[in-house]
Order: sequence, then C-alpha cells, then structure tokens
Amino acid sequence: MGDTGEILAIHDVDRVRTLTLSRPDALNAFNEALYDATTIALREAAADPAVAVVVITGEGRAFSAGTDLLEMGERVGNPDFVPGEHGFLGLIDALADFDKPLVLAINGLGLGIGMTIIGFADLVFMADDARLKCPFTSLGVAPEAASSYLLPRLVGRQNAAWALLSSEWISAREAHEMGLVWRLCAPAVLQEVARTHAARLARLPISSLRAVKRTITEPFARQIAEARERENRCFAELMGGPANAEALAAFAEGRTPDFTSLPGGA
Repeated sequence: MGDTGEILAIHDVDRVRTLTLSRPDALNAFNEALYDATTIALREAAADPAVAVVVITGEGRAFSAGTDLLEMGERVGNPDFVPGEHGFLGLIDALADFDKPLVLAINGLGLGIGMTIIGFADLVFMADDARLKCPFTSLGVAPEAASSYLLPRLVGRQNAAWALLSSEWISAREAHEMGLVWRLCAPAVLQEVARTHAARLARLPISSLRAVKRTITEPFARQIAEARERENRCFAELMGGPANAEALAAFAEGRTPDFTSLPGGA
C-alpha cells in the first residue's frame, strides 16, 4: 500500500502492516486529518485477512508530538472550526477495538497521544535516545486515552502519578525500568528489531493471535470505557478554560506559561 494524504505512509510486508506517521515538520503531531487517516488505517487493518500484525512508528526525529496545539488553539478560538470525521475519540475507539497484535516502534519524541497510545499496544520498542511526556497539566487539561487507568496498570500508581501530574520528560531508560516499554534499541536498528518481532508473530495463525489478545484485553474493557468517560468529562470542562487558554497562548507566543497568577489557581 502507499500513502494516505501524504501524512500516513502504509507499507505491507509478510502480513505485517506498518503505519508511519508522516508529518515530520510538525513532529508528527496529530491534526484532524492524521487522526482520521490513522483511525481508518487501523480499521482497515483489523478487517484485512492479509494483515496479522500492525506496527506504528514515526518519520523523522519524533514518534508523535501529540495533538497539534496550533490546531487545538483554532478549535478553541474559532467557532467555525470544522472537526474531522473521526478525530481523537475515533482514534481511541479504533485502538481500543483493534483485535490484532499492535506493535509500537517509538523512534523519537512521544508526547500526549504519542505516549498514551502505549496503553493500547501489545509490544513497545523504543530508541534509547527517545523521550516521552504526558503534558496534560502543562496544557491545563486532563488525561486522555484511558491513561489514568492504563498507566497505573503498566507502571504502578506512583510512576503513573508522576508521569501524569508532573508533565516532565521520561527518558528511554526510565521508561524501560518502570515497564512502560518492552525493549530499548539503538536508533539505527529500532525498525529492524520491531519488524522482526512483528514478523515472527505474523507467521502464526491470526485466529490464535486474536484469541490471545481478546483474553488479555477483554477483562479490562469496561474499566477502560469508564476511564475514558471520566477523562473526557474533565477534559471538556478544562479545555478553553483559563489554564488551557494561557497554555495555548504561551505556545503560540513561544513563551513559558504562567499558571500561578490565574484566578483561583485555575
């Protein structure tokens, strides 16, 4: 397969479909178009009997910088903003519903959904010079993608609390030590290692791969759905509020946001 609007490259080899986020100039940040393209690609891969495993990676020096903040600012400030067909929530639906093995090859910076997507992955490989961040408090918003439930399950309560509360960077070594990623790789061999493991899985029967994944994920489906509902309510309450407005303005102006002077601490 080829490109989807030049923002998502799709490539098939030996029953492994690789989706490469391809907005390198924007650090592969998700705008509405990329949310839609990735959602559609995951749904098509799930339905395609020739695809056993999906690998997601990024082009350039970033895996994904999360939601495109310039577009988020437009969404908040422009009443005529037209969202995509699927958007962020559609992508999370597709990730939660994806019933084949999902492998991540985190090649560089991962922020926001570029980190929280890990909660829906089955195997995660990470370049040893990559970094991760959950920037929600620095944006004046709430967690996303059921990360308030999935991260504590992956790394324990306190590691998850620090990641979600602090908006601080997590190094590859720290991510591996806390169990957030499975293997660290030298950047030059990351893709080869991830795809070798994906190809090994892809030689196995898809029916069995699906059954194993279902038995792992099905017990937590209700909790994931409930966590998403809680997060979405909090996110909707905070988006466009004083702290979020200050964060987006600071981003657009190239300065550090100042939350300490907001009314009531915002």
